[in-house]
Amino acid sequence: MKPVASPIKSRAELGFAALLGTVGVTVVIDAMNLHVPYQQSDGLGPKTVPYMVGALLLVCAVLLVINVLRGGSAEPDEGEDIEAGTPIDWKIVVPLGLVFIINIVFIDMLGWVISGTILFWGSVLALGGRNYIRDGLISVGMAVGTFYGFYLGLGIHLPSGLLEGVL
Repeated sequence: MKPVASPIKSRAELGFAALLGTVGVTVVIDAMNLHVPYQQSDGLGPKTVPYMVGALLLVCAVLLVINVLRGGSAEPDEGEDIEAGTPIDWKIVVPLGLVFIINIVFIDMLGWVISGTILFWGSVLALGGRNYIRDGLISVGMAVGTFYGFYLGLGIHLPSGLLEGVL
């Protein structure tokens, strides 16, 4: 016989199911409000994937509610290579969060290449990299590579910022 989930754990799982359902409904509503400027003959268009994702989110939410109400509960993660009881290392989390925030705030003004370099280099430094010149050069290469990868490979124009006309 399966152990019955505690009421607190069940509430958390039902809350997660509600979140999944809310996101699913939001995705479906946004897909319905998409305006497609042209008619396609095959029936597939830009609304297809959002409808599928929204529907799958709703199905997962309903299945999770059914599972929880029938007494099922998620098993705690055993952690393969971490100790579950270890505290958060704020010396890593805070700098990582800061470089992501800096990237978000300055990407339009500085451009992707500069803000991406700061993001990559700052992430390496926060995670313990101490070969500053090599890490900086690799970060610049990754930022330039992703800039041109998006531009040439996908046709997506990332912001150029201060390097407008140079890139």
